This record gives sequence, C-alpha cells and structure tokens, in this order.
Amino acid sequence: MQTQSDKLVVLVTKGIESELSSVAFTIANGGITAGLKVSVFLTSTGIDLVRKGGQRMTHVPPLDPLSSLIENFQQRGGTIWACPPCVTSRGYTQEDLLDGVVIVGASAMHAEIKEGAATLSF
Repeated sequence: MQTQSDKLVVLVTKGIESELSSVAFTIANGGITAGLKVSVFLTSTGIDLVRKGGQRMTHVPPLDPLSSLIENFQQRGGTIWACPPCVTSRGYTQEDLLDGVVIVGASAMHAEIKEGAATLSF
C-alpha cells in the first residue's frame, strides 16, 4: 500500500507550444527515480502532448526530447490521464492518443490528492 509521502500528481495545462511541458515530464520522471508513484493529469493544450505524433514536435535542449520523456515516463510505470472535455473539444478520441493514456475526469486526480499526494502544476 502506498503511503502519503510517496505519491505525486503533476497537472499539465501547457502543450507543445511551451517548454513547461518538457519541464513537467522531466520532473515527473525525476519523481519516479526518487521512488514516487507519479501521475500526470493533462488539461487544455496539454492534451496535444499525448496526441499521436504531437509530442515529437517539441524538444527543449538541453532536456531530452519530449517524446523520449513521455515514453520513459510510461515505461517506468507513470500514469497519464487526459481530461475528457479537453480531448473531446479537440475532436480527439482514444484512438488519437498514445497507448496507455487514460481518458478520465479530475476525480482520479482528486482521489490521489485525498490520499496525500503532493501536487505540482505546469
């Protein structure tokens, strides 16, 4: 069972247009390295980060390419949630998103916070 001090939720509202998206996933990966259970909740233009091919459009040197950051995050057990209205408003469906991305409401994030998860927002 997870304890209060080993969870992190990262809220990302910035997409491929912002270097903060790369910063968010760099920090999320760092959380996994530190032993945290990390979840990323994407809203607004952050949804474009997990649209198939979208993450290949951003690379902020000296950070790793965004596509690598996201792939690494998922391979290491990170969870990515996508806001349902944000997905729908862009005309996307589950098939448009990277494998493993879960379209789910904010209640998933709130459940982690209620269990003591730390939060960061980008």
